[in-house]
Amino acid sequence: MFKSFDFCLPTKSTSVPKLRASWWRSPPDGSKHWCRKFDEPIPLARGRRLVTLGDAGIYILKLPASEHTVPEWQAAMEALGLVATLGGPTMFARIGIVRALNRKVERVFNPDRKEHHWGRRKLARYR
Repeated sequence: MFKSFDFCLPTKSTSVPKLRASWWRSPPDGSKHWCRKFDEPIPLARGRRLVTLGDAGIYILKLPASEHTVPEWQAAMEALGLVATLGGPTMFARIGIVRALNRKVERVFNPDRKEHHWGRRKLARYR
């Protein structure tokens, strides 16, 4: 797992932060955007996984510069930033990151996987 952000640690005060909170501080409603967990962790190579939005942000920052220009990673970074700063479902960021991770995997259609509908009975109104 990656080193977590220091602003994700719980604070001693329970008061609501001021309205001038920036991206590294808690928003006025008290939630921690970069500390939000994905619904399901994103598995990576060698048994690692991305658990929070902050973990995903650190992972993207550590990518080589050539990877940052790929359109899939650009979309993943944009989705991650929007979910972390404006709120919203973490599934959007997860989908973007998983699509970027699997961008080189070619999906092949397997016709044997689908069940054929030939020979089934028709509805009574079509007889």
